[in-house]
Amino acid sequence: MVEPRTASYGSWKSPITSDLIVAGTIGLGGVRLDGEVVYWTELRPTEAGRNVIVRRTPDGKTTDITPAPFNVRTRVHEYGGGAYLVHQGTVYFSNFADQRLYRQDANAEPVAITPEAALRYADGVVDVQRQRLICVREDHTGEGEAVNTIASLSLDGSREQRVLVSGSDFYSSPRLSPDGSQLAWLSWNHPNMPWDGTELWVATVTTDGLVETAQCLAGGIKESVLEPQWSPDGVLYFVSDRSGWWNLYRWKGDIEPLCPMEAEFGSPHWVFGIANYAFASAQRLVCTYSKEGLSYLASFATQTKQLEVIETPYTEIGGIHVAPGRVLFNAGSATEPGAIVQLDLATHTIEVLQRSSTLTIEPGYLSVPQTIAFPTEHGLTAYGFFYPPKNQDYTAPSDERPPLLVKSHGGPTGSTSTVFNLKIQYWTSRGFAVLDVNYGGSTGYGRAYRERLNGQWGIVDVDDCANGATYLANSGAVDGDRLVIDGGSAGGYTTLAALTFRKVFKAGASFYGVSDLAALAQDTHKFESRYLDGLIGPYPEAEALYKERSPLYATDRLSCPVIFFQGDEDQVVPPNQAEMMVNALRAKKLPVAYVLFAGEQHGFRKAENIKRTLDGEFYFYSSVFGFAMADAVEPVAIDNL
Repeated sequence: MVEPRTASYGSWKSPITSDLIVAGTIGLGGVRLDGEVVYWTELRPTEAGRNVIVRRTPDGKTTDITPAPFNVRTRVHEYGGGAYLVHQGTVYFSNFADQRLYRQDANAEPVAITPEAALRYADGVVDVQRQRLICVREDHTGEGEAVNTIASLSLDGSREQRVLVSGSDFYSSPRLSPDGSQLAWLSWNHPNMPWDGTELWVATVTTDGLVETAQCLAGGIKESVLEPQWSPDGVLYFVSDRSGWWNLYRWKGDIEPLCPMEAEFGSPHWVFGIANYAFASAQRLVCTYSKEGLSYLASFATQTKQLEVIETPYTEIGGIHVAPGRVLFNAGSATEPGAIVQLDLATHTIEVLQRSSTLTIEPGYLSVPQTIAFPTEHGLTAYGFFYPPKNQDYTAPSDERPPLLVKSHGGPTGSTSTVFNLKIQYWTSRGFAVLDVNYGGSTGYGRAYRERLNGQWGIVDVDDCANGATYLANSGAVDGDRLVIDGGSAGGYTTLAALTFRKVFKAGASFYGVSDLAALAQDTHKFESRYLDGLIGPYPEAEALYKERSPLYATDRLSCPVIFFQGDEDQVVPPNQAEMMVNALRAKKLPVAYVLFAGEQHGFRKAENIKRTLDGEFYFYSSVFGFAMADAVEPVAIDNL
C-alpha cells in the first residue's frame, strides 16, 4: 500500500471530478405501478435536464417511454411533482414546454389532450367508471393570481373540462375511493403553507360525475393533514400532525390514531405525488417514517395496530408503492447513492431496479457522515451531519485543520439527509470538511422544531449554521479562520444573511438566493406569495422587519467575498435578487463573482451548468484562501480580488 502524501487541505487531487458527477448521475423519482409493470422518471443532466419516463417489464427489461424533446414536468406551484400517471399501459403526462397534458398509448407517439391555454395540471388519478382524469388544475388565463381547482377531463380530451371543486386558494391529492363513489382531497388558504394547516375533505361523486355533500373531516389552520389514501376496503387514511408529529390516522366516523410516535410519517408538501405509505392489503400497509434525521421502512397491521420495522441498509426512504408481494421505493444511504429499490415482503430480499449513479468509487475516498447535535441560542439544540475530509492518497500537515463548508438547505421548510451525495464527496475528497445543517425550522423533528422558524427566518437558521460551525471550530475539528457557507434558494438567503449579519464565515456561495425579502414578497409565484407571513410577518405591515433582515440593505456589514450562481428564467427567485446584491458588493469593492446561466430555472438541471457551479465555487475559495488546486478548472471572473 502506498503511503499517503502530505499536502494541505484543499489541494488534494480527487477522482471525484465534476465531469464524473454530471456524466454518471441522474435524478430518480415518480415511481408508478401498472399491474406487474414498473415506471419511474429519470432527470438526465446530459439531456439538458430532461425528465424521461422509463418502463420496466417483469422480465427486467427497461425502455424509455418519453420521446425527445418531451420533458415530463409540471409547473403547478412551480415546484411540480405528480406530473404523470399510468393506466392499463397508457401514460398521461404533463409536458414542461407547453404544460399541456399528453396521452401516450403503448408503442405510440404522445397526443395532446388539453388545449393550448395557460393551464397547468398535476396529481391526477383515473376515474375508470367515468373514463376521465381527475387532477389539480392551475389556471393562468386571467388577470392576477392563478386560480387553483380540482377538475376533470376525458381520457382522450374529447369532452370539455369540468371544475369539480373550487373556492380555496390551493388543492392537492384528489383521491377516489375504490368503488368510485367518493372523492377525498386536501385544501388550504393563504397565508398557510401545507405544513402549517390544511383541511381534509370528502364528498360523494354523483351519477353525472360532479361532487356533492362535501364534508371537512380533519385539519384546520393549525393542523397539517397530508396524503389521504383509501384502503382496499374503502377506509380513508391520512397523515396529521395534530399530536405535534406527522402520524397515521384513519376515518371511521371518528378520527382514529393508529400509531402514536415521536416520529414523522409525513414530509412537507413542496411537490405533488409524495407517497410515504401504501396498502399491501386491507389488513396491511407499508410505510416509511423518519426519526432524528434517519428513515425507516415498516409494516403496519391495520387491525392490531402493530408496527414492525423492516430492516434495510438505507437511511433515506420515500416514494412507497406496493404491488402483490413486494414494495417499491426510493432509497439511499451514506454509502449508497439514491436508487429505486424493490423489496420482497415475504423474504425481505432487496433488488435494485435503477441507481442514480453507476459510479464505483473506492471507499478510501468517501467520507461517512456523523450525526451531531450542538448547542444553539436560548439553551436549545440543533442538528446536522458532519463529513470530515477523506482521501486515502493524502494526509494533511499535523498542525493544520481543514476548512469547513457549511451547507444550508433550501425550503427553508425542508431538511437534509445522510443519503450519499457525490457533490459533498467532491469537497471532502479535496480536503474540505462539510457540515450539512438541519437548522431550527427543518422537518423531521416534529412540529415544535419546525415552528422555531416562525417569525424568525434570518435569525434562527443563521444562528444554527453559525453555531454549528463555531462548535466544530472550538472542538478542533476544523479551522475557525476558514469557515465558508453555501446554500440554494432559501438556503441562499440563509447564506447571505449569515455572511452579512454574523462574523463567523469568511466567504460564501449563493445559489439563486434571496437578498431582498420585500422584493421576494412582492415578486414571486402564488404558492409562496404568503409564505413569508409566517416566517417574518405580513407584508407590507412588517415592511421594516423585511428590510432589517434583508442582506441587500446591510451590505455595509458585509466584509467577505461571495460568489453568486443564478438561472435567467428563475420564477421563484428572479435574477434581479442576485444582481442587486452583486452590484452592491462591486460598489463596495469586495471580491465578488456572478455566474448567470441561460435557460435555467430554479435549480440547475443542465450537466454543463452543474459542473460549472462545482468547479466555480471551489475555484473561488482557492482564490480567496490562496491554496493550490490539484486540477485546472475553468476560471471564474472575480471582481475586486
